[in-house]
Amino acid sequence: MDDFIVRALLAGVGVALAAAPLGAFIVWRKMAYFGGAISHTALLGVALGFLLGINPIIGVVLVSVVAGLMLLGYRGRYLGNDTLLGVIAHGALALGLIVASTVDGVRVDLMAFLFGDILSVSAGDVYFIWAGCVLVIVALGFLYKPLLAVTVHSELAAVEGTNVRLVETAFVLLLAVVVALSIKVVGVLLIASMLIIPAASARAFSSTPERMIILAAVMGVVSVGLGMGASLEFDWPAGPAIVAGATALYIISAFKKAA
Repeated sequence: MDDFIVRALLAGVGVALAAAPLGAFIVWRKMAYFGGAISHTALLGVALGFLLGINPIIGVVLVSVVAGLMLLGYRGRYLGNDTLLGVIAHGALALGLIVASTVDGVRVDLMAFLFGDILSVSAGDVYFIWAGCVLVIVALGFLYKPLLAVTVHSELAAVEGTNVRLVETAFVLLLAVVVALSIKVVGVLLIASMLIIPAASARAFSSTPERMIILAAVMGVVSVGLGMGASLEFDWPAGPAIVAGATALYIISAFKKAA
């Protein structure tokens, strides 16, 4: 097997393992559009990174965190939640495209950032993704119980002494890290799918939160395998093929749930 294929598989598996547990919480909290809005801001972070001469990944994390905290802080105050998500998501995506078009002296491959370029990942990218994966999993291990309590009933969790704002801020930070990890694999427009679809597929087979998180990770990894196989066999773009694989698994789970 060629080295670039091995690197692509390792990168995809790392992203799947990092996205799965957060995706489960997104599904439980009915925040699918929240995850999508955060992912759409990533392109603005990339563009600002190039414009300011810093690592685009740092730009992605910073912009994603700011957008996430804005969404948490202003939801329900001035606009409906769905309206606010739409404004942030599409406004940030449009602004990112505008900023990227004004960057002088740097060639920005928008297609790679929008839809991913997993076959071009380097060994350094793989190390970065897996370091981020370990960071997300370890951090979520510490955050798991309070985040689950907030997810089940935020008011009750607050009464029991949980710092709801701190927990939600930490959740947004982890989500921003996963978005940054996923850009090279599936791109800005498809990042949300790696968070939502494997977790949604696992729900039909799960009886406990822990089982759903584990199965979501398995579904994500299988999706990467299916997508990479289809990409190599039929010359499909790898990022969309991975999402198509995840969608196929979801359809199967939907039949199981209906049975």
